[in-house]
Amino acid sequence: MIKLSNVSKVVRSGAEDLTILDNVSLEIPDGEFVAVTGASGSGKSTLLGLIAGLDAPSSGGIFIDGDEVTKMSEDELATLRSGKIGFIFQSFHLIPSLTAFENVLIPMEIIGLKESKSRAAQLLVDVDLTNRGHHYPTELSGGEQQRIAIARAFSNNPKILLADEPTGNLDSKNGQHIFDLMTELHRQNNVTLVLVTHDQSLADKAQRQIRLKDGRVLSDELNHKDTKVTEGVI
Repeated sequence: MIKLSNVSKVVRSGAEDLTILDNVSLEIPDGEFVAVTGASGSGKSTLLGLIAGLDAPSSGGIFIDGDEVTKMSEDELATLRSGKIGFIFQSFHLIPSLTAFENVLIPMEIIGLKESKSRAAQLLVDVDLTNRGHHYPTELSGGEQQRIAIARAFSNNPKILLADEPTGNLDSKNGQHIFDLMTELHRQNNVTLVLVTHDQSLADKAQRQIRLKDGRVLSDELNHKDTKVTEGVI
């Protein structure tokens, strides 16, 4: 369970304070697929970063499985991320000096996961890149790099997958392939998936949509349902 309670994020911009998130409260049950949408600057990526513990809110509490992320030390946050959270970025963030196989392998070696090499090999099979494991990121297409990033995100058997515009730098065909792959791995592993996207057609395939506007929750709806969960600021 992911829970945000009255979370705000305010940063200094010149001589003024800029509110990026404004008193956001929401809960995401285990295993749910949620799409977060909204215009640029609405706070979507900031929301993901706060859930992952990559940034701290100005006020409010963030909880994962009952543990308050906002009170954790840096070491505790690192343990949380390595043990429970996978992150997929729009710009891939692969390590250029490592092969595709090594990019998938290294998170498992850091946490001392047993049989990490065999698991890395299987993840390359899962993303249909068995024959590209020895290539470096610069030798791979954008779609292939993102598939490696997905394999890496699943390498630590995360309970939560946070995806920030994972199809944003890809053409429509590769973008759909990445989306299908990511959601299939989500279903197979019963992972909580929080997807930030500008693509409404992808958001419509989620179980639930949370729409942000000016840092606030504008709407929170179940897809393909007549009943609206929440509308307005919560």
